[in-house]
Amino acid sequence: MRSFKLYLEDKRLKKLFYIVLFCISLSADTVKVAVAANMSYAMPSIIKSFNKIYPDVKVETVLGSSGKLFAQIKNGAPFDIFLSANMRYPNTLYKENLTVTKPKVYAYGALSLLSGQKRDFTKGLDILKEKYIQKIAIANPKTAPYGKAAVEVLKKTGLYDSLKDKFIYTQSVAQATTYSIIAADIGFVAKSSLFSPHMKKYKKGINWIDVPTTLYTPIKQGIVLIKNSKSSKKFYDFMFSQKAKKIVVDFGYSL
Repeated sequence: MRSFKLYLEDKRLKKLFYIVLFCISLSADTVKVAVAANMSYAMPSIIKSFNKIYPDVKVETVLGSSGKLFAQIKNGAPFDIFLSANMRYPNTLYKENLTVTKPKVYAYGALSLLSGQKRDFTKGLDILKEKYIQKIAIANPKTAPYGKAAVEVLKKTGLYDSLKDKFIYTQSVAQATTYSIIAADIGFVAKSSLFSPHMKKYKKGINWIDVPTTLYTPIKQGIVLIKNSKSSKKFYDFMFSQKAKKIVVDFGYSL
């Protein structure tokens, strides 16, 4: 009789234990972040550093071109934070009362020219005029700020008209990085992609060069808080912390 009583108590304890676990799982906070494709390389490090401070907050990211993410947010996509590759889209959301904070610049992006093959980059951007350059990857300038910056560069240097038939447009600048390596002869990419661990084999001056920043309007990366929950505010504030700033700089951005 005594053992049966202990068995019942043990079952009750187990049930109580699982109820507690279930409640904990329900209370676990999730922050949904819309992330411009150029930031996809830095985000894992940022999230890892954030979770060392806030281990109970789960950060979910959706990657895409800034323009497409902007459209999703306008159509009611349930994002808490928007990390854009420019200020235009966050400013528009703010003006339309779709945010709870005014957009702020958290970093400045940079443009690079990348090839999966060894190239003679001593020629600078004039390498694009070489006969063996038949396909040039570029993010869609209508939706991707880095693509827009690339077009600005080509127009300022007078190369646009002679090269426009060689463009392979991609949905995002992250996709432009992939195309530059496997589907095109060369391409315009976010410099941040070159600091990703799997890109270490591509060397500056051999596989890629920086595009002079004087040739395009500064790429102001904007962040805006869409939903004001405790967890989303924690991640938003973390993006301006010294820890996050160091990661951003380590991935080729400037502050």
